[in-house]
Amino acid sequence: MRPKSFFINGGAGRVICSIPAFEKYAEDHPDEDFVIVCEGGTDFFKGHPILHRKCYDHWHKDLFEDKIKHTDIVTPEPYRIWHYYNQKCNLSQAFDIEINGLKEPRELPAPMIKLSREEETSGIFIVEEVRQRTKKKKTVVFQPFGRGVQTAGNIIMDTSGRSFEFNNVISIIKKLQKKYSVVLLSELTIDFEKEGFTDTVSHPQQRPLRELAGAIKAADLFIGCDSVGQHIAKAFDKPAVVVVGSTFKENISYPEDKKFTVLDMGEGLRVYDPIRITIDEYTNRVNDRIMAMNDKVEAVIMQEVDKLMKKYYKASDKVIRLPDEMQQQVDYTLQMEEEMKKQKANGGQMMPMPSIGSKEPKTSNNPNLIPALMADQCDIKPLSKTPSGFADVLKSK
Repeated sequence: MRPKSFFINGGAGRVICSIPAFEKYAEDHPDEDFVIVCEGGTDFFKGHPILHRKCYDHWHKDLFEDKIKHTDIVTPEPYRIWHYYNQKCNLSQAFDIEINGLKEPRELPAPMIKLSREEETSGIFIVEEVRQRTKKKKTVVFQPFGRGVQTAGNIIMDTSGRSFEFNNVISIIKKLQKKYSVVLLSELTIDFEKEGFTDTVSHPQQRPLRELAGAIKAADLFIGCDSVGQHIAKAFDKPAVVVVGSTFKENISYPEDKKFTVLDMGEGLRVYDPIRITIDEYTNRVNDRIMAMNDKVEAVIMQEVDKLMKKYYKASDKVIRLPDEMQQQVDYTLQMEEEMKKQKANGGQMMPMPSIGSKEPKTSNNPNLIPALMADQCDIKPLSKTPSGFADVLKSK
């Protein structure tokens, strides 16, 4: 029997979810010289004790002649597995069914992500810096936007219905900051000064995704949507509050994990989007703006964050010393903050605190920095008449 070349495409979340299935395949085929061709990059296979040496970028020199030509090519597509599009398995299990030829889903371990010491340290510094600046030891990493988010002029939108709305992102960060230090994971630039923030938000930009994974590992809790961050949190056994809208929690998250609270904005409202199977305009229209939240929904999110933080937070007695240049900047910022507080006490105006992580100073005339509401409060759809997910939580309050 010929060995196989598995072609894996899509974003980092799909790659991470494929890891348990490939571990099982390697376990069942110890003598097979199979390869994994990563069309979206090898990042999250790096350092894996079994899979790293089997992975290649699709542009690797002489890959076809040296590794692929003598193999059978397999391109797993978990979205085309019956159990997946009927909500009988999650993404990792769908990969497992196809890669390992199973008829039914089985329990799988969490994905294994092996960070280097440098990547872990970078993540620790991201978290420690915002802790020192805000004087809040409990840290939340917030990833509000999925891959479908885009800007058009000064409008920020996600037509896939997976991302938080911009106005909710601003509101939730401000609520989190009352108790926690916050690290925002987003490729979109946000003008925190313009949005009226008076406390520092860490917004690391132009960082490798593996360093941001280090920040999730170093933090105390993760909040996010249907995107890569929740899979990283799962890999590192971090408590997480995940909010889903157009996609099903049974498919894309971990509702059975006791450390995960998966809150469902779409229960009873959404229609399954047959992505990578067909293009369905009706589905997209039904699911449009499904992640728009009112104050009650935001309150539920905060309650779940507090609940998980109270249950799983573990104080550390480790003292982290930031690199000299970074530590000097933190000390200077804290000194300036004290000066501004004194000015305010004497009748002056307290200036908003900047974000950290941006390499260039922000300019307020950038159209992408103008807040744009994807849906007004009057546009928010009513909760399901059959309570479950969010509706069930709200009903019990």
